[in-house]
Amino acid sequence: MEIHNVYCVGRNYRLHAAELGNDVPSAPMLFMKPSHAAVQTVEGILRVPGTQGSVHYEAELVVRIGQPYRPGMAPDELFSHLTVGLDLTLRSLQDELKAKGLPWLSAKGFRNSAPLGRWLAYPGEASLAGQDFGLRLNGREVQRGNAKDMVFGLRELADFVGQAFGLGPGDILFTGTPAGVGSLSDGDVLEWWYGDRTLGQAKVCMDP
Repeated sequence: MEIHNVYCVGRNYRLHAAELGNDVPSAPMLFMKPSHAAVQTVEGILRVPGTQGSVHYEAELVVRIGQPYRPGMAPDELFSHLTVGLDLTLRSLQDELKAKGLPWLSAKGFRNSAPLGRWLAYPGEASLAGQDFGLRLNGREVQRGNAKDMVFGLRELADFVGQAFGLGPGDILFTGTPAGVGSLSDGDVLEWWYGDRTLGQAKVCMDP
């Protein structure tokens, strides 16, 4: 499935903002990843940098845009597909860049930093609150979230991104991560899920 722009929302779950010592923003806080960062990882090896400090996982609901954005458009019209993905972060590098007031691209946009699970047809906004999503690390649940707990919901995010930057078919939107983020180690086994379905699995390989 072709991917164009990769929009990401930071600090969209209050407990995650708190665990990193960050304030909850008063408006959606956006950043982007290159499209080359996105990689379909239904099952296999996930290669990540092993020499640039800690690599943190952040499981997120990801929606795919199916129609050109129009102001006031309902999410059920705009989104075509849903999955769970990981926003991988070189956390030590990100902290250094933030301290210097520099952009985060090197910490957030490296290759394979946006692994995506199996795409599902978008089920409709009303059904999202009935399904949790999350991540298991080596068989242990480390993250669990639900769209109803977002600081900014899907309609607010779509309007904010669509009006400020534009949204069109092939764009994807990472909607923020719940609490429970942590660092990866070589050989870790990741499994990210939505409801009762596993959407992606991978074994971590830290490149030298």
